[in-house]
Amino acid sequence: MRFSRPLFSIILASAAAILLLAEAAPPDSPAALAATPPMGWNSWDSFGESVAEADVRANAQWMAQHLKKFGWQYVVVDMGWYVTNHSAGSNAENAQFSLDDYGRFTPAVNSIPSAAKGASFKPLADYIHSLGLKFGIHILRGIPKEAVRKNLPIADSSFHAADAANTSDTCPWNPFNYGLDASKPAAQAYYDSIAQRYAGWGVDFLKVDCIADHPYKGDEIRMLSQALRKTGRPIVLSLSPGPASLEKAEELSKYAQMWRISDDVWDLWHSDEQFPSGVQNQFARAAKWAPFSGPGHWPDADMLPLGRLEPVAGWESPRATRLTHDEQRTQLTLWSIFRSPLMMGGNLTLCDKWTESLLTNPEVIAVNQHSRNNHSVMQTDKMAVWYANTVSDEEYYVAFFNLSDFILSSEISWTDAGLPGGKYSMRDLWERKNLGPADLLKVKLEPHASVLYKVSKP
Repeated sequence: MRFSRPLFSIILASAAAILLLAEAAPPDSPAALAATPPMGWNSWDSFGESVAEADVRANAQWMAQHLKKFGWQYVVVDMGWYVTNHSAGSNAENAQFSLDDYGRFTPAVNSIPSAAKGASFKPLADYIHSLGLKFGIHILRGIPKEAVRKNLPIADSSFHAADAANTSDTCPWNPFNYGLDASKPAAQAYYDSIAQRYAGWGVDFLKVDCIADHPYKGDEIRMLSQALRKTGRPIVLSLSPGPASLEKAEELSKYAQMWRISDDVWDLWHSDEQFPSGVQNQFARAAKWAPFSGPGHWPDADMLPLGRLEPVAGWESPRATRLTHDEQRTQLTLWSIFRSPLMMGGNLTLCDKWTESLLTNPEVIAVNQHSRNNHSVMQTDKMAVWYANTVSDEEYYVAFFNLSDFILSSEISWTDAGLPGGKYSMRDLWERKNLGPADLLKVKLEPHASVLYKVSKP
């Protein structure tokens, strides 16, 4: 994708303003969190709504042993940890819940047995922290309908659940909650109460769903951000699902550390639907959002459906990822040079050597964590080229992608790849070997394959 110069100038000016906001932010502000794109594991792709504590602990342990030294740190329990009857299915109308006396979901002991004492995630969070990792959970925006029916009190306030709820607002794809009415002080009081609860549990990462798109709920994003800030605990705020609107970039950057740029990405190369999305669909979206990435605010290309998506895949049946090896590398390459958060969705305990090699290449991870000026310089229906600077500005990263279904042979000048003219030495970051100097960027790629180079003056 090529932007017209006026449009690109506007985008860069907006992005620069957002970066200045981040740099000027006080240490306890949302912009001070997530200085680099968060890296971790999320339970949804492999366990759906019924992940058990034993599985969370096993995946955390595998991460600590195999991935922590490469920068992976968040372990996130996705949706449904408060559902007591998982046999009803995901997003079920007849779901039953574990709820405290103040209308807040608590971990269901049939899934999270350590929660039996204190109705708390703290024992699990303490275990994950003991591994040197960080702990996260998923919630839906709003307040449980059950809390409103019972009109339970809101902790540390004079309000009750009915004072906060907007009973005409529910998530279009999930029936558990009512939305909150931002015009009512009780709404902020309820979000304050759950934020304090999560901080007390030791939560480091909060993924909030049904809020970044279909529908976008700016008032609730603001209230949640404010509630988390009041706790005094640094908690990353991640917003789902997408596609978030580019028009909301400044607001999203102010209040959240991550937000989704698409609906759920699954193990598909291309999709003609909004849900599910495929890897190829993310190229145009990433190109539009790249100018808005920076410390404390990261457009999120979604999870990595790699390895084995089992025993209970969050979409369709349990399986090994359907992405080819080339497509998997391409996904990691785009996510890295776009600087998306990296959230592994596959079951870590079932990782084979190939999958582990994707997650533990320090030179590729360095592009994701420590590059700058990342942007698309060229995109057609057949190919894409991305560029970034190293932090020192003395070297460059160039990624070349074959988006077509056929073998692609191509050569482009270094200037067309975004670099000053001349000759450059190249290093293949996936193969981790030097290739020597070249006057042109010349590639021959299998369908859906890619290369990622670090280049420098000889």
